Amino acid sequence: IMAGDSETRLNGQADDTNTVKQPFLIGVSGGTASGKSSVCEKIMELLGQNKIDHHQRQVATLSQDSFYRELTPEQKAKALKGQFNFDHPDAFDNELIMKTLHDIVQGKTVHIPVYDFVTHSRKDEYVTLYPADVVLFEGILMFYTQEIRDLFQMKLFVDTDPDTRLSRRVLRDISERGRELEQVLSQYITFVKPAFEEFCLPTKKYADVIIPRGADNLVAINLIVQHIQDILNGGFSKRQNGYVNSHGTPRQRRPSESSRPH
Repeated sequence: IMAGDSETRLNGQADDTNTVKQPFLIGVSGGTASGKSSVCEKIMELLGQNKIDHHQRQVATLSQDSFYRELTPEQKAKALKGQFNFDHPDAFDNELIMKTLHDIVQGKTVHIPVYDFVTHSRKDEYVTLYPADVVLFEGILMFYTQEIRDLFQMKLFVDTDPDTRLSRRVLRDISERGRELEQVLSQYITFVKPAFEEFCLPTKKYADVIIPRGADNLVAINLIVQHIQDILNGGFSKRQNGYVNSHGTPRQRRPSESSRPH
């Protein structure tokens, strides 16, 4: 989850100007185990950014999972028993998310917390996120808070059927987080599923692009990759033959174009 310096161009030459290029922010939301991280990884792979040194990357990715709040001793005791709701909006440090996003927009290098899902606590380390031209920020509740939602220029919602998400969640929590099957299922029924229906699913309406089947949907992902490539190449703002010009206003209809009522 690191990115290259946005002031370093592809030819390796530093930008002579002192102006900071504002990055294009893309929010990626969807239910638990819907494939949000896989979609981001696939985008990075198709752009070839995963093979570039962290300081040189033009595209960065980070996860809302890094921003879970520090738990009180009582909350941590509940969490270890699978009785804490990590899918509720209050479980996230939204103030830190906002500060991080504002720093990213200003072209600053930021430090991202590292969360330990086994001990339910932040580690005494961080991941450095360098300035980038495009930033992908994924998480189950990225579109829940309007303040955060409004910072994204593009919003993607990864839409995967509940059975697939549950099976992935079970396998992940048992193999990667040392949970017992009974605890995983109990937590899913008690917290995860209700929270998804109450807090995550309603935010699907804010998405600009809905991606069914997650990373398996190569058609949708390739379209998004092409859009990001346009941004990186400067072509997005230069296109004049689409419906939006470089100033974000509708283009003028040519006299030969029909004006249909429907």
